[in-house]
Amino acid sequence: MKLIIFDCDGTIVDSQHAISAAMAAAFEEHGLEAPVRAQVLGVVGLSLIEAVERLLPKTVSGHAAEVIAQSYKKAFTNLRQQPDHHEPLYEGALETLTGLAGRDDVVLGIATGKSRRGVDALFEREGLAGHFVTIQTADDHPSKPHPSMIEQAMLEVGAEPGQTVMIGDTTYDIEMALAADVAGLGVDWGYHPRQMLVAAGAHEIVSDYSDVAAAADRLLKSGGKVT
Repeated sequence: MKLIIFDCDGTIVDSQHAISAAMAAAFEEHGLEAPVRAQVLGVVGLSLIEAVERLLPKTVSGHAAEVIAQSYKKAFTNLRQQPDHHEPLYEGALETLTGLAGRDDVVLGIATGKSRRGVDALFEREGLAGHFVTIQTADDHPSKPHPSMIEQAMLEVGAEPGQTVMIGDTTYDIEMALAADVAGLGVDWGYHPRQMLVAAGAHEIVSDYSDVAAAADRLLKSGGKVT
């Protein structure tokens, strides 16, 4: 079985405003200066505690990361409940995912630093729940770029590395793909620039959702050997 795995934030959904706002609120709650948006977007894709650890000033104890992470979760939940909360899907995402999910030669998966609660809320809102056969989140795995999420996804659907593609917008996604010995397809509309995806070793990079399916098919056909 061929498996196409998608990252979530920065790949399927543009959640940068909510993530940045929640992180700012979490830091400020504990009397710390909020990280700037660019810093926050640079760690999107990591598990929450690791992301917070990277954002903390060196003068702050690493133990503070767990407390700030809990504050972030609370702030993000509050933001999600606001009537003006908006995390839009990227243009073309719904059409592409629906088209791929309707094929009988591939199955879809998710590998994300989001919590399962966050994924479920997003999919319920956007009608995506039935599109993905396997969903791997930060709740049950080490942070990217550890290959655990991809390895578990392959195990669940019976796919081999040469039958699997990981699609994401950050270097963590590409590094995770390479660590799992699967093809890494970068998308350049997310939070890490194209040159970083190239440097990380992406097999291909696309700039529009309309190109995702064809690029994934090329990588699946070649077993990840296209460069």
